[in-house]
Amino acid sequence: MRIFVYSTRPYDREYLTTANAAGRHELVFSEAYLAADTAVLAENSQAVCCFVDDDLSRDVLSRLAQVGVRLVLLRATGFNNVDLPAAADLDISVMRVGQYSPYAVAEFALTLMLALNRHVHRAYNRVRESNFLLNGLLGFDLHKKTVGIVGTGKIGAVLVRILNGFECRLLLHDQAENPLCVGPNATYVSLDTLWAESDIISLHLPLTPQTHHLINADVLAKIKPGTMLINTSRGGLVDTAALITALKSGRLGSVGLDVYEEEEHLYFRDLSDQIISDDVFTRLLSFPNVLVTGHQAFFTHEALTDISRTTLENLDDFAAGRRNENTLGLEYIANHKNR
Repeated sequence: MRIFVYSTRPYDREYLTTANAAGRHELVFSEAYLAADTAVLAENSQAVCCFVDDDLSRDVLSRLAQVGVRLVLLRATGFNNVDLPAAADLDISVMRVGQYSPYAVAEFALTLMLALNRHVHRAYNRVRESNFLLNGLLGFDLHKKTVGIVGTGKIGAVLVRILNGFECRLLLHDQAENPLCVGPNATYVSLDTLWAESDIISLHLPLTPQTHHLINADVLAKIKPGTMLINTSRGGLVDTAALITALKSGRLGSVGLDVYEEEEHLYFRDLSDQIISDDVFTRLLSFPNVLVTGHQAFFTHEALTDISRTTLENLDDFAAGRRNENTLGLEYIANHKNR
């Protein structure tokens, strides 16, 4: 099959080409983002391969259908950028990477916690300017602190195991309890309890209508003063305006974000020679106790290998007329709408 790969970066080309070493499919790579005006590039392709910042709205899907596309391959787990009802109406199948290395994201969440707590980003800049003072760099022992983990799927479960090594008290919340997470120091609690008692809160759940702006002004009013918030999942889980208000008031002690709710116009681009017009984002960057990274939590060799292999396996199954656990559709929405 011929697949048009949108939003291609050098690492996408490398890992997808390796996964397609047998040459069973024709991969056409482009740096272009999928949008209404670039859908025509996929003409003569039976499938498109997309990333989290590609536009898969009804209008774009309709244009893809008009040029013969019958399959959307997502090289990601999240699918909040896809209009699944529209895809069903247009008879376009959608397949995602249901899972890849959970260690990549869980370890990065820990990285943000430790870097923020010990002010590593600030210390790095000071030393480069020959400033070796420690004023303002005081942290705390992560050992035995209370960490709230919202979402205990594969990534959350790995983070539970990692933080057990720090002897943290772990407060967990999810729609369904994961028996692999429960232990002497880890218990499931209500969200209100988690908000009120956690020293650190880490988010590990998908973006759905139910989880959009899960972290909002009401929730931020319930947390302990000085709480650290970590988000390596989806930007839309957090109301950024409310976050800034909580930072200004001191309610939030620090924030680590690998994602941002309006990131589609910023991330995976080099904007170093441009003025960023997103005033909310630039305000966020002005806080010394905020550490923002560019959606890189997934970015490990193991994860990229998993993502590329699964994407090609999905394509093989579609070409053979097989559905698998990575196939998304209206029945998936119905079965998972509360998860």
